[in-house]
Amino acid sequence: MASQPQARRPHFESFPDEETPLIQAVQDPSIERKSRSPWLNETIILVKASVPVILAYMLQNSLQTVSILMVGRLSPESLATAAFSYMFAMATAWLIALGGTTALDTLGSSTYTSSKNKHDLGVLLQRGLFVLTGFYAVVAVIWCFSGYIFRALGQEDFICVQGPKFLQLLIPGGLGYVWFEAMKKFLQAQGIYRPGTYALLVTSPLNALLNYIFIYPLGFGLYGSPIATGISYWLSFFILVGYATFVKGGECWGGLEPRRALQHLGPFAKLAFLGVIHVGTEWWAFEIVALAAGRLGTIPLAAQSVVMTLDQIINTIPFGLGVAASSRLGNLLGLGDPMQARRCAHAAALLSVFFGTVILAILMSTKNVIGRLFNDDEDVISLVAHIMPYVALFQIADGLNGSCTDLPQSELVYLPECRHRREGCCTRDLGEDLT
Repeated sequence: MASQPQARRPHFESFPDEETPLIQAVQDPSIERKSRSPWLNETIILVKASVPVILAYMLQNSLQTVSILMVGRLSPESLATAAFSYMFAMATAWLIALGGTTALDTLGSSTYTSSKNKHDLGVLLQRGLFVLTGFYAVVAVIWCFSGYIFRALGQEDFICVQGPKFLQLLIPGGLGYVWFEAMKKFLQAQGIYRPGTYALLVTSPLNALLNYIFIYPLGFGLYGSPIATGISYWLSFFILVGYATFVKGGECWGGLEPRRALQHLGPFAKLAFLGVIHVGTEWWAFEIVALAAGRLGTIPLAAQSVVMTLDQIINTIPFGLGVAASSRLGNLLGLGDPMQARRCAHAAALLSVFFGTVILAILMSTKNVIGRLFNDDEDVISLVAHIMPYVALFQIADGLNGSCTDLPQSELVYLPECRHRREGCCTRDLGEDLT
């Protein structure tokens, strides 16, 4: 009897048993991402979002830092004047750019995700430009008469004479800074974070060249710095406008709509003012220290100028992290996902502690060389090295404060672990006073 042909068995690498999963694992990166801890997932997302924002703020601060470095080679007095003037600008007009535009963070990201009309975001941008320009006009008047303020506060004669002229030359360019920040927030509300960095990668080296040309070959000296920096701010703004027009982000712009933009100015102005107050508490604390240093003489003022300039750069890390977290939170809440927004807030706090620890270590290890980057005077260098450990010590607390309290008010309602913006202001004031 002929043998029956054996039925072919299907080929398995291993035969299934009672422990074999019914659904085989799929080798798909997207599936692997979903299997990660939601906290880790949110941290990775926040890192990716915050890095370009932090780089943009660093490059943005580098515009005036380069100016101070170049002017500082002229004399300790020029270094002190430039740094003091930029610090006064930071404590007044730059607060409008950095603090006032947080109203666009608060309203823009949620408007983008929840509004049925995508052009509402463009109207919000126009409303922001109206309000912020009005704020800036008030500051410009203060700058014009700043000499009287400096004399009343007992500053050195060269500060009272050179500082006001420096600030007056900075007035036209300062408005470009405010508009650049507003345009950047308009794009960030749409989840577009990189254009600000791209713009500053172009203007930063150009700014260094312009500063050199205006300060040295053209012979403007100290006063070449604000002219060159102002040109760089406007170039940065126009690059962002070009990016939104020709690359990405322009779909939310529906053209000029002044009638709609001029509506609800009061609520927007109130929110922008609270943002100015919140960010201003730290810079006003530093301005008080700078004013006190100005009464001690040229060397302490020059050393304090180095510390202020360095802190402006360092502060971009928690501030940029807070801005990225703010936009992320607004989008999540606009999508109706408060639990994921809570995770985002926790991730921002943890990242700020990590960054603060790294900065502390770097400052402690380089305290003896930082002063040489700004000036050749040995007394200034020695005093900077003496002060630097105190600057390093408050980096973790300052970073945690900056990254968490930069979250907009409308979002904090959903996040019990974060505090109201007004509480953040009070905490920051107390912390700076203790420091």
